[in-house]
Amino acid sequence: MPVLPATAGLGFKPEHFRDLAAAPGVPGFIEVHAENYLGAGGAPHAMLTRLRQDRALSVHGVGLSIGGAGGLDRDHLARLRALIDRYKPESFSEHLAWSSHGAEWLNDLLPLPYTDETLSAVCDHVDQVQDALGMRLLLENPATYVTFAASMLDETDFLAEVARRTGCGLLLDVNNVFVSATNHRFDPRAYLAAFPLAAVGEIHLAGHDTEELPGGPLLIDSHGRAVADPVWTLFAEVIARTGPLPTLIERDNDIPAFPVLMSEVDRAQAVLSAAAIASGRPDAA
Repeated sequence: MPVLPATAGLGFKPEHFRDLAAAPGVPGFIEVHAENYLGAGGAPHAMLTRLRQDRALSVHGVGLSIGGAGGLDRDHLARLRALIDRYKPESFSEHLAWSSHGAEWLNDLLPLPYTDETLSAVCDHVDQVQDALGMRLLLENPATYVTFAASMLDETDFLAEVARRTGCGLLLDVNNVFVSATNHRFDPRAYLAAFPLAAVGEIHLAGHDTEELPGGPLLIDSHGRAVADPVWTLFAEVIARTGPLPTLIERDNDIPAFPVLMSEVDRAQAVLSAAAIASGRPDAA
């Protein structure tokens, strides 16, 4: 099965199409949100078809509601399968979250309690997605703002068990770890020490906003700022343990000029290259 190259990639935004088209193969891969490409044609597909010619591709879903209590939307799955068949991406990922209830759709990625019941439901949904798409799913750890008294499992144990039962991989969003750790006052390094890193197929790096509250800072996973220095530090520590992994710079709001984003891609690539050399595999740098 094709996999993403262990290099730094960039989330594709249409305003950067000309810059990307002028630099074949740079960066090593791009990622798109699946729900922006479920139509049959038009400019989005024309641009993606061109860029797919010389780059690896990751497709990132935001609409499956894998953590939802109800069944998955079969029509949505069918459209995703058509997209996968059209572009044959090296990776498909989704969120450990829910966003629908019955016929109602909520434009957010909402948290869920980590119980045996939700574990069983999430595993069933992951199995359905992998069967429907004909490829392995990477499941992303969430950024959270509340916790549940009903939770019986730590998030890392929950993710590890989903991966064990379904054979799916994991997408480690390092900014999400930092956001959740700050919001819930736990140690992000302890979380990462418990994270099943062997299952990680991709890493995300993004920015966050900070709101100062009487009880301390609240971080919002906004994807609208540069990656924060503490997140870069955690990322480097993870890569020192795992070796190079496909690493995406995410920016979905307040999109800066292409060279600004590429400076972050280059910074991530420097970490990956240093790890490759340290591991004795300079050919991976």
